[in-house]
Parts: sequence; C-alpha cells; structure tokens
Amino acid sequence: MKMQCTHLALQVRDMRRAIAFYERYCGMRVVQDRTNSFRVAWMGWGEQPPRFVLVLLETPYEVNQQPEFQHIGIAVDSRAAVDEIHARAVADGIPRTWPPADGGPIVGYFCGVADPDGNMVEFSFGQNLGEPLDDAES
Repeated sequence: MKMQCTHLALQVRDMRRAIAFYERYCGMRVVQDRTNSFRVAWMGWGEQPPRFVLVLLETPYEVNQQPEFQHIGIAVDSRAAVDEIHARAVADGIPRTWPPADGGPIVGYFCGVADPDGNMVEFSFGQNLGEPLDDAES
C-alpha cells in the first residue's frame, strides 16, 4: 500500500493574516478559496494538480495553550535559508520562534516560526525523512 500526505488542515481566526503569513514565509499561494458556512482556502506551491495543500479553515475559536512541539515541517535548501527565515521573523516582530539549532543527522538544522494563530512552522535543512541512515550515522 502506497501512502502520501495530501494536506494539513489548520483552524485560523483571520484568513487574511494567515494567507499573508504562508505566502511570505513558506512561498505558498492560494490554489482554492471558497466560502460555504465558513471560508476555506487551500495553499500550495503552484503545481497542478497540487501534491500537498495546507487547508486553512477560518472559524472562530478561543485560544488555549498551544502544544509546544506541534508544527508543520517544511524543508529548505540550505542552512543559510533557515537562518534567513528566522532573522526575517525576528525583524518582523513574530512573538514566538525557535532559534536555529542543529538537531543532529536525523533532525537536521532547523528553526521555527509561529503563524498568526500560534501554529508553529518548522523550517529545516538536512532532515532525514524516514530514509535509512548509513551505519556510520546511526
């Protein structure tokens, strides 16, 4: 049986702010936007058909404690990109970030940036995504 992740759905309070965040920090764009009983926007990277989308659901909710390590993982192409994204978030005044850190051969080099609703987005370089490690690395 072959499986792949197709989407991640996040509840957001302000669709405009959420879309702006995912465009600026993740390079995504809206690939579908509709409103039935509430607004739903699909964010993707532009391929048609999209292989993965972030589904933003604009519905009001009370903010409770956010799980500390819950996040969306996004791979980037260099350690410098991780550093640049974190520096941009700090300059923009994003209130919650994980500073760049090297988590070793499985986790790689990463940082985290909170979106407007407190959901963490992890940006990583060199993260092992389930591929077996060489004996020398284990």
